[in-house]
Amino acid sequence: MASSSLPSISLPVNVFELNNILSLVLTLTITSILLANGAMAMAIPTTLDGPFKPVTIPLDESFRGNAIDLPDTDPRVQRTVEGFEPEQISVSLSSAHDSVWISWITGEFQIGNNLKPLDPKSVVSVVRYGTRRSQLNRKATGRSLVYSQLYPFLGLQNYTSGIIHHVRLTGLKPDTLYHYQCGDPSIPAMSGTYCFRTMPDSSSTSYPSRIAIVGDVGLTYNTTSTVSHMISNRPDLILLVGDVTYANLYLTNGTGSDCYACSFANSPIHETYQPRWDYWGRYMQPVLSKVPIMVVEGNHEYEEQAENRTFVAYTSRFAFPSKESGSLSKFYYSFNAGGIHFLMLAAYVSFDKSGDQYKWLEEDLANVEREVTPWLVATWHAPWYSTYKAHYREAECMRVAMEDLLYKYGVDVVFNGHVHAYERSNRVYNYTLDPCGPVHITVGDGGNREKMAVPHADEPGNCPEPSTTPDKILGGGKFCGFNFTSGPASGKFCWDRQPDYSAFRESSFGHGILEVKNETHALWTWHRNQDFYEAAGDQIYIVRQPDLCPVQPEQGAGI
Repeated sequence: MASSSLPSISLPVNVFELNNILSLVLTLTITSILLANGAMAMAIPTTLDGPFKPVTIPLDESFRGNAIDLPDTDPRVQRTVEGFEPEQISVSLSSAHDSVWISWITGEFQIGNNLKPLDPKSVVSVVRYGTRRSQLNRKATGRSLVYSQLYPFLGLQNYTSGIIHHVRLTGLKPDTLYHYQCGDPSIPAMSGTYCFRTMPDSSSTSYPSRIAIVGDVGLTYNTTSTVSHMISNRPDLILLVGDVTYANLYLTNGTGSDCYACSFANSPIHETYQPRWDYWGRYMQPVLSKVPIMVVEGNHEYEEQAENRTFVAYTSRFAFPSKESGSLSKFYYSFNAGGIHFLMLAAYVSFDKSGDQYKWLEEDLANVEREVTPWLVATWHAPWYSTYKAHYREAECMRVAMEDLLYKYGVDVVFNGHVHAYERSNRVYNYTLDPCGPVHITVGDGGNREKMAVPHADEPGNCPEPSTTPDKILGGGKFCGFNFTSGPASGKFCWDRQPDYSAFRESSFGHGILEVKNETHALWTWHRNQDFYEAAGDQIYIVRQPDLCPVQPEQGAGI
């Protein structure tokens, strides 16, 4: 049995070195406890051990997954309620522990021609809730809406949703189990009784136990494997970093394809089959009616329609704590979960320094109290640091605009999707290894039908032409892919080997779990779908060093 005693250490005089030693002692203590409990066979590495030499796990040709969408005949996506009984029930957080949002849909959607949208005022939005299942003695009312997806071309089928309800519950206690029912008691049409647990109070000593992070989910048989693995890890909160349903891989008649542009190149507008949103909501209800979900938009939520309207399904179906966090947009917002402050940023609306999002972000960051919420976590869809050929440097304009601000305020971890693979970076800033830069993690491997990203941009013949990398939605198609100015890619668009900033990459479907242990240590674990439930495909302690990297450190303090 491994010894739990710590090695003797000679304390240095330098205060920064002392802080590093104290962090190391804490890491070794955690490791010793895990060893004593038989929870691990070897020490889990920490970011203090880095920067790490780049690792690429070879593609497992035997596991390609089952990237086939669930059909509309699958019982898990079919409507099982009657009349105006609630369905697609979900919970999402407000900006602090004392309030949450409950969302659901009543009534049936319509698709075809000559649609008659339901009247949102015809059904009341009510939630009854309490700390005892038998005594739901509190009541909250909210708002309702109906949205449509309309096309200005003959032969395309229009869509109108059921009635979408959003109700905010307030005055909640931290880390407390609440039971609730939602619906319209006057019809009567109320749901069954569900429950959720509030987040811990914002404090440097209280954190959610497990936060699941997943991206590019869709609704395939791979998705069902991802969700099954995720449920087994009993998350307290789910972050979905964009690309929810992939409804826009379908024509309005329900015909789908792995590659829309390849199969439907002659369609007059990029169509979308909106019932896939309802299928996804029904499939996810057993999870999301109990575990809060927080979402950022991805490119597959764009969904252009008549009069150039976009993102209508996304902004209608989810509740966002925008107003509570001072944002004027549903696309970007922030919230606290215990001692973590989350920044949910938008890659597909303006991120320029003169724009509303940047101004909001600057103010939000300035108001973060790191003594109360030591951890600062940021998410958006398209990654800044990815070495895969797919979407290579696509979000460079966003990085150029915002990276200095995130570095200045000491963001600890960044989570992205978009690239259908897994990748974890070393601490990095401006493509340079930096002990005060965030760890960037791409988890765009939730299981959608577009399948995995495999080729890397640094492999021979895979470097894309720079002119092909801008995205017409992200940043308005502007080009910011300038040559690198330092390191092995100096003067080039791509590296000729796996870049130093890339610590670990693998093309497999899966999800991640973040477990913040205290104000300096968080355990990150990536779980692959093909493994046993408790197996880890990648695991590391992310360690904060607030003395070495205070808020607003000197920029460019590379190593």
